[in-house]
Amino acid sequence: MLGKVAVLFGGHSAEREVSLKSGAAVLAALQRSGVDAHAFDPAVLSLQALRDEGYDRAFIALHGRGGEDGTVQGALELLGVPYTGSGVLASALAMDKWRSKMIWQAGGLPVPQCELLTADSDWAGVAERLGLPLFVKPANEGSSVGISKVKSLAELPAAYHEAAKHDALVIAERAVLGGEYTAAILGDTALPVIRIVPANEFYDYEAKYLRDDTRYLCPCGLSAEQEAEMQRLALQGFELLGGSGWGRVDFLMDEAGKPYLLEANTSPGMTDHSLVPMAARQSGLSFEQLVLRVLEGAHVG
Repeated sequence: MLGKVAVLFGGHSAEREVSLKSGAAVLAALQRSGVDAHAFDPAVLSLQALRDEGYDRAFIALHGRGGEDGTVQGALELLGVPYTGSGVLASALAMDKWRSKMIWQAGGLPVPQCELLTADSDWAGVAERLGLPLFVKPANEGSSVGISKVKSLAELPAAYHEAAKHDALVIAERAVLGGEYTAAILGDTALPVIRIVPANEFYDYEAKYLRDDTRYLCPCGLSAEQEAEMQRLALQGFELLGGSGWGRVDFLMDEAGKPYLLEANTSPGMTDHSLVPMAARQSGLSFEQLVLRVLEGAHVG
């Protein structure tokens, strides 16, 4: 028995609107499956209400800070409420693009060359070392919030200041332009890889959630060997961060066909544009089956 389930969505982060859509989809799917599931917005209700109102487990459909970064996971552990997805440390590490890259590098996994920026950075040196174009992004935001594609040296300072609005930690990253891919993880299995083909410059917030001309290819068009290698890297990268339950690892591929790990998501989107449900469908799982599988994996710590 799954008991009384709180679907946590909304929250306070920059990704609140996306989380509301994810949570509504998850809530409806659970209710269609006969689960005693209820909406729970931590921006409105105190988490203490989870224990006071007798919830048996929580499905985390929060995105970004306060939901995907280990903080709500820690609170749920203190309350003794089992929750979906990764634990405190893995959630925090995956949210931090800089530190997750450091761990992957230490584990021998391929990541795009990157470096930290400050207001006093030598912009010309950054451009020379990483090449142009490059990407500038806040280390601790998701859904491409605050990210810029920088094509000229003159654009670098403004890109830094835009990212710095969202996080004190800002990174510049070498552009890898051969293709964008993602591998969803469910339990200890990597689902079919999806290729993402945005109609605009790159897979930004608009392309992810607002546009209808972003193309998602599943099957992804890679050879069986290339897809299996990307799935292997996804599982290895997720495991190195301590990830569990479910998630998603995003990749860039260069023109020579070499994949690079970009970032991990421990609370992926579950909207009608989202990638994990798409990969699950390709593997034969309905949306209802997917959310039940995720919920069944709920744990404390």
